[in-house]
Amino acid sequence: MIGELLLGCALAYILWTIACLEANVHKARDFKVPVVRLPIDANNIFWIILQPHVWKVLDRLPFDWSSYPRFVRFSRRGWYFAERAEAHVQLGPVWALVSPMAINLHFADPDTIRDIVTRRGDFQRPTKELKLLELYGPCISTAKWDDWPRHRKVMATPFNETIMRFVWEESVRQAKGMVHSWAGASTAGIPSYQKDTRTLSLNVLAAAGFRKSYDFRGSAEPVVDEIGGYRDSLQTVLDNIILLVLIPFRVLCMVPGNWARIGNAGISFKRHMAKMLDDETTARNQGKSGSGGIMTSFVRAADIHHLDSAASSDMKAAKKGLSVDEIFGNLFVINFAGHDTTANTLAFGMLLLAAHPDVQDWLAEEIAYATRDSRIEALEYKDLFPQLKRCRAVLYEILRLYPPVPALPSITSNGMQALDIGNQILNIPEGVNLTINLRAMQMHPQYWPDGKAWRPSRWISNPAPTNSPSADQVANEQFLVPSKHIFFPWGEGPQICPGKKFAEVEAVAALACIFETHRVLVKKHVGEIDDAVWKRVDNCLNDVDLEMLVRLKDADRVTLICKEA
Repeated sequence: MIGELLLGCALAYILWTIACLEANVHKARDFKVPVVRLPIDANNIFWIILQPHVWKVLDRLPFDWSSYPRFVRFSRRGWYFAERAEAHVQLGPVWALVSPMAINLHFADPDTIRDIVTRRGDFQRPTKELKLLELYGPCISTAKWDDWPRHRKVMATPFNETIMRFVWEESVRQAKGMVHSWAGASTAGIPSYQKDTRTLSLNVLAAAGFRKSYDFRGSAEPVVDEIGGYRDSLQTVLDNIILLVLIPFRVLCMVPGNWARIGNAGISFKRHMAKMLDDETTARNQGKSGSGGIMTSFVRAADIHHLDSAASSDMKAAKKGLSVDEIFGNLFVINFAGHDTTANTLAFGMLLLAAHPDVQDWLAEEIAYATRDSRIEALEYKDLFPQLKRCRAVLYEILRLYPPVPALPSITSNGMQALDIGNQILNIPEGVNLTINLRAMQMHPQYWPDGKAWRPSRWISNPAPTNSPSADQVANEQFLVPSKHIFFPWGEGPQICPGKKFAEVEAVAALACIFETHRVLVKKHVGEIDDAVWKRVDNCLNDVDLEMLVRLKDADRVTLICKEA
């Protein structure tokens, strides 16, 4: 009897799923765009739990990704990465991915993307899906369009040229420490370049944003961070963000073992944020200038919010500055976005550069001409940074192929919205999901010749001769600024990432310091030929984890060696 009941429920669920799917397909046909059916919704909780295990099995089978039907490929979390631009090359600039629960229109057309990102009131961020970023409170990433400018004003203020100079100097200091650690590893190889780039990025953010200074310590050196300290807590939170979103901190603390450690880290990190805010507030109340970092801007925002709240009889009507919870929420987002994104980009970059020694020499040539007889640490940010166009080209080419976020979601708001795409007008009802396929746009052969190849020189116009160029010829090279709507790893439009320049300065400084005096290469296996080395590197580059951001799943399977040039 129970078996028959369960079977009946399962059959009813299947029939209901099919009916919902076909109803959504019927609606999607009205858009007159290609439709791809997805039998299981991407947000189905059972599929979220099951799909990683299914793909572990499928990945072991001797079949290429493209050999699977689209409904199988697109059921994988983060399928944008493996798919590249192929879906849009085959289906066109817009197509609909339809599941039993939703219709999602996917776009890879520059003009339409410009329209979507500039009409942020009509196409807003899907705040429900981004709620996990509210781990510590409301933030700029989840703010609705009418409330977003209040967050943006506070977040953008500290990212000025004064702090960029500090970012440059701290990045140089950290990169010098990293190179020293790597060179000391000798022929044994770097223990973990991925962990080291995370350490560098975290130390730069801690110093520039929160005036917490740390010396660089490599992944092979003894851990000196106190359990529950700022860096230890932040790293633990970032590594376990999904678990912390699903289960309250204090519940985790009651579970023995590793979960308790994760829960305690979540609580400790909030204490650190509260202490930083209190210290900055105390300094301000004593008439001191404060740290001059990000916290100074937040204290001013808290003061404004307090005055606005006091002047308003309705606490919910206070719409100036930021509340304490909003400050904590935005502090977490800064740490999350400002740390892991740059760290992951540098990790991809080290592996790519190790496989392309000619690009390392190309970088070193520019660095030598720009620094002349001086060392990087002796030169000023304002003088050196603008000259390092090849370093910036390497950064942009890494981000073109390996953007931290491969797709940008939005949702139609404020009623029916019209979008022009080619000779077609799409009338999109409120509540329909839209996805800008960033990775497809940045690899599409229509806009990027040889788009699958990693070629940093594509970003340089008026290139110097390959053989023995003069200093003037290298200096006269121009950085090729791309169209905003075919290259946008920091987002685009009014909601572009406020930390874009911070990331550029940090990454360029790190690349310049490393390749000023050293080279990075892949440690070969005994008897391994160059083609086999490249295949191993390529497999590592394309084996990524997309739990939150694109990052190498197992970077340490390819060991790198750092040696003096």
